[in-house]
Amino acid sequence: MITYLLKFLAIWFACLFKFIAGPVLGSAANYSLPEIMLVTVGGMMTSVFFVTYLGEWFKSNWTLKVTEKKITKRKRTIVKTWKKFGPAGIAALTPVILTPIGGTIILTAFNVNKAKIFTYMLISSLIWAFLFGISINWILSIPFFEQLLR
Repeated sequence: MITYLLKFLAIWFACLFKFIAGPVLGSAANYSLPEIMLVTVGGMMTSVFFVTYLGEWFKSNWTLKVTEKKITKRKRTIVKTWKKFGPAGIAALTPVILTPIGGTIILTAFNVNKAKIFTYMLISSLIWAFLFGISINWILSIPFFEQLLR
């Protein structure tokens, strides 16, 4: 029971920073799909919670002097995605392209309501955790990949 809890917490911690770690490490730990989803969504939402409130605290208590604003390709892509899809689009891309921290920082920077951040990120993480969880389990059940892992 202690080893199970330690594994679960280690995977949870990895999901704070990288979403795909949950399905991959959960599958490696022989977790069922609900366990994979729980650890992955739990880790991401913990990160979203802390970054959202930390971002609000940071914006209210600190002022940063920005001397030069460079327009980079990455910033241009973020703004295009924002204009085209809004906060739901950023949340949908967070598990796949961005990290939980990165997506939350973007949503907080665009002054999205906290309730919307949590709702969109929760829906996005549930969908992607389910898709990644079943696809990784399916890929690992193919005999070719099963033999490679032995």
